Amino acid sequence: MHRITFVRHGESIGNAQGRIQGQLDFALTKTGQRQAQALAAFWSRSNVHFDYAISSPLQRARQTAEILTQTLYLPLEFDPQWMERSFGGLEGISLAEIREEDIPDDLFHPFKQPGGNGESLTDLYLRGSQAIQSLISRKPGSYLVVTHGAILQMVLFAILGLSPEEHFSQFRFHFGNTSVSELSYDATNQHWAILTINNQGHLSDSF
Repeated sequence: MHRITFVRHGESIGNAQGRIQGQLDFALTKTGQRQAQALAAFWSRSNVHFDYAISSPLQRARQTAEILTQTLYLPLEFDPQWMERSFGGLEGISLAEIREEDIPDDLFHPFKQPGGNGESLTDLYLRGSQAIQSLISRKPGSYLVVTHGAILQMVLFAILGLSPEEHFSQFRFHFGNTSVSELSYDATNQHWAILTINNQGHLSDSF
């Protein structure tokens, strides 16, 4: 049995500024650091155990993962498969600026590359599928994965057998900063179970 816990990174400078981050390397804000510390403390009090931790190498995810793994004394690996979606030339600008364009860029079109050279949703879906396949190819155990909202969205699509669709019919999950989503995979029966999505209970006493 694989038990996989996904954590979206804490609040980043790009989040706080309302910018499309993509693969730009924004650091955590002070709030983001406190969010990660709150989760680490909650897990420490609850005696939560993981066998291994994997993180996107982007700074906002890496800093979140380091706070968690240092508290829980976990080995940490960085894997670019878990990086955020590339938004090409749109990275660093705000959603408000996109909406002001004569023809706003459709970020949810399944085949269009945002910003001219970013990853389409289909590209991201394929990368997410490869990332989860690599994870369940590892030996059974309890894994912590610190990643980003858009790639996590497509990972869940792949697990659930959903596919990227046009903007107005697109089903979407929401993942808050340092939200926890837990799944299990039974390799013997090839069976997935979704246990928790977007749990931010660790923030209730601190924020």
